[in-house]
Amino acid sequence: MPIHYYEKSKSFKLDAKDTSYIMAVVDEEKFLGHVYFGERIPDEDVNYLMRLDEPPYVPSKNNRDRMSFLDSFPTEYPTSGLGDFREPCLKVLTKLGATACGIFYKSHKIYKGKPKLNGLPATFGNEDDCTTLEITCVDNHLNLEVILIYTVFEDLDVITRSVKVKNCSDEDIILTRVLSACVDFDRIDMDMVTLHGSWAREFHVKRRKVELGKQAVSSSRGETSHQANPFLALMDRNATEDFGEVYGFNLVYSGNFLAQVEGCQFDTTRVVMGINPFDFGWKLEPQEEFVAPEVVMVYSNEGIGKMSRTFHDLYRNHLIRGEYKNKRRPVLINSWEAAYFDFDTDKLLRLAREASKLGIEMLVMDDGWFGKRNSDNCSLGDWVVNEEKLKGGLKYLVDEVNKLGMKFGIWFEPEMVSPDSDLYRAHPDWCIHIDGREGTLCRNQYVLDLSRKEVRDYVYESVSNILRSANIKYVKWDMNRQLSDVGNCVLPPDRQREIWHRYVLGVYELMDRLTTEFPHILLENCSGGGGRFDPGMLYFSPQIWLSDDTDAIERLKIQHGASYVYPVSTMGAHISDCPNHIIGRITPFETRGLVALSGTFGYELDVTKISQEDKDMIPKQIEMYNKYNNLIYNGDLYRIGNPFENIEFECVEYVSKDKNEALVVYIQILNRSNYHSRRIPLKGLQKDAFYRNEETNEVFSGSALMNGGILIKGLQGDFRGKLFHFVHV
Repeated sequence: MPIHYYEKSKSFKLDAKDTSYIMAVVDEEKFLGHVYFGERIPDEDVNYLMRLDEPPYVPSKNNRDRMSFLDSFPTEYPTSGLGDFREPCLKVLTKLGATACGIFYKSHKIYKGKPKLNGLPATFGNEDDCTTLEITCVDNHLNLEVILIYTVFEDLDVITRSVKVKNCSDEDIILTRVLSACVDFDRIDMDMVTLHGSWAREFHVKRRKVELGKQAVSSSRGETSHQANPFLALMDRNATEDFGEVYGFNLVYSGNFLAQVEGCQFDTTRVVMGINPFDFGWKLEPQEEFVAPEVVMVYSNEGIGKMSRTFHDLYRNHLIRGEYKNKRRPVLINSWEAAYFDFDTDKLLRLAREASKLGIEMLVMDDGWFGKRNSDNCSLGDWVVNEEKLKGGLKYLVDEVNKLGMKFGIWFEPEMVSPDSDLYRAHPDWCIHIDGREGTLCRNQYVLDLSRKEVRDYVYESVSNILRSANIKYVKWDMNRQLSDVGNCVLPPDRQREIWHRYVLGVYELMDRLTTEFPHILLENCSGGGGRFDPGMLYFSPQIWLSDDTDAIERLKIQHGASYVYPVSTMGAHISDCPNHIIGRITPFETRGLVALSGTFGYELDVTKISQEDKDMIPKQIEMYNKYNNLIYNGDLYRIGNPFENIEFECVEYVSKDKNEALVVYIQILNRSNYHSRRIPLKGLQKDAFYRNEETNEVFSGSALMNGGILIKGLQGDFRGKLFHFVHV
C-alpha cells in the first residue's frame, strides 16, 4: 500500500513513485504535524525531524510556553487565533464574534481509489491508480469537524489534497478562510517560481529568492486571471530545468485564489494555497459541510522539467475527460481575425469553401452572429440568431458547411449581459450588482449572476437551444471581463460574501450540464485568452484558448510558461495573419505553423485573401500536424531553450513514451552574425539506442545526440524555424 499508518510512531507515510510525504500525531492533545516531503525514503519513523525534544517542547511537558510551541510547530493544517502567527488555513467567526479555532486529530481511514468533490472539479483515479487517506480533526470547543483528504497517485510523483469542514454544532458558524493545503519546509534557502502577465502576455515566468516575510500570487477578480496563474513552485536555488529538487503546487479552481510562500523567523518556509480569503465568507449552518477545492502537489528530483512532465501526465490521464481526452482535434479556422463582426452567410461560406479545399476541417463562427451584435456594445444575453446576417438561419449555414465535408463550431459568451440587450431590459437584477450603486462596466457589459438558479437555467436553455438546432460540433465558451460590484438582491446580508464562490460553482454546474447533454461537442474555454486557464476548466474542456496574442514570437514565451504546468494538448494555438493584429510584427507563414504545432493547431485569418505562396503551405502544415500530433500530444516535453533568458532562440523536444521517436522544434528568434552553426544537445533519449535523422538519413546514438547535440544550419534571417525528426533504428 502506498499509504501506511504506523501505530508506534503515530505517523502517516504516503509514498508516490519517487516521493514520500510524512505526518505524525504528537503529544497528548494530538497535534497533527508535518514531518517530511521529498525524495522517497524507506523509514517508518522520522519524527525526530520535528525536534520535539528541544525547547519550547510540546504543551504536555511545557504548557507555560504553549504559544511558542504553536508558533514554531510544523502544523499540517494551521488554524487562527491560538498562537500560530504564521499564515493560517482556517479561520471562523462565531455567533459571539470570536475567531479562534484549533483542531486536533480524532480518527482516520485509508482506502483504494479517490472520492469526488461535491460540486467541484478534481483529478480522478480508480482503485488501481491511487489510494486515499482521510484524517478527521476536530475543534471540540466549536464542535467543528475538519476532514483532510490526501490521495497518492502510485505511478506518478503526485499527492493531491482537499479539505471538508463540517459544522457539528447547533449554531451557525461563518467560515472566513478555508485554504486547501499547507506545507511547512524546514529551510528557507529556496527559489519561488510563479506565472505572471496581463492580457495578451500571459504565463510569463518569474523566479525570485524566498525571503523572510510573505511573497504571494493571487486573484481577487472572480477568475484565476491573466495576471497570475494558480501555480507556484519552490526549488533549490541551484535547480535548473534538469537538476535539483522542485516542489510544484497547482489549485484545481477557477475563481479567486491565494498561493503564498512565507519565510518565517526560524528560517523555515510555509506554503499555503486555496480560495482567496479576500472578501470571502461562507455561512455554515448546523450539520452543513463546506468542500474546498483540490491542490495538486508534485515533487521532482530532476528539476523543473520532470515536474512539468508529471503535471502533464496527471492532467492528460486523470483530469481531462470526454471524447476528446485522447482524440486528435480537428484543424479549424476561426472567423474572428478573418472578419470580426463584419460577416454574413455568404462571406462565411466563401471562407469555408476555400478552407475546405486546403484541408481545413472545421469552420468556427465567432462573435457577432446573434441579437443585433455588430459591435461589442450590445446583445450579450440575447442568444437568438440574427437572420439579417445569417440569411436562411443557422441550420442552413451549418448544413452548407457540412456539405463541404467540414464540421461547424460556434462562439458564446454565456456568463455576460449587455446593458443594451433584451435580457437586461427584462431582468436588470440578473447581473451581479449592488443595489443603489451604479455598476462598473467593462467592454460595455456586466456579469450575469450565475449563483442564482433561475439565471443559470436561462443561460443553459439559451445556449442548448442553439446547439440542438443544428449539427454543431464545437463550442468556444468565452468570458471577457472580471467580477466587480459583487452583490445581489437574493442572498441575505450575512451570505453576500458567498457570491464569489457560488458564482464559480454555478459556472461548473453549467459546464457539467453542457458536457453531459452534448458529450460529442469539443468544448474550448476562453477568457479574453488565458484569463481562466486553470485545472478547474480543463476538467470540463480539453483545451483552452491560451492567449489573444497570436504573434508567433510572443507565443514562444506564453507557451513556454504555460508548459510548466499544462500539457501542450490543452493550449489553443492558431496561425494568424501578418502584420499581427495585436503586436504588428511580421513573421514567416512557415514559422507561424511551427509555433502553432505546439498547441491545438488551427487558423485565425481570411484564407481568401492571403498570398498564393502562404495558401500553398496550408496543406503541408496540416500534413505536418497529422504526422506529429500524437507524439506532441502524448509524448514527454523537454524544454531546451528559454525565451525569458535569451532572445536568440527557443527549442522544445517531444519524446515518445517508449523513447523510440523524438521531434525537435527549433525557432530562431534573432539571427547572429559571424558565428558557427548553433549546437543543441537533445534530452530524454535512450543512451545506447541509435536514431535516424529522417531528413538526412544520418544515424547517431542517443548518447551522441544528448551529449554532442545537433547542429542548426541554414537559417538565414530572423524568426525562422526548423523541425528535426529522429526515429529509433
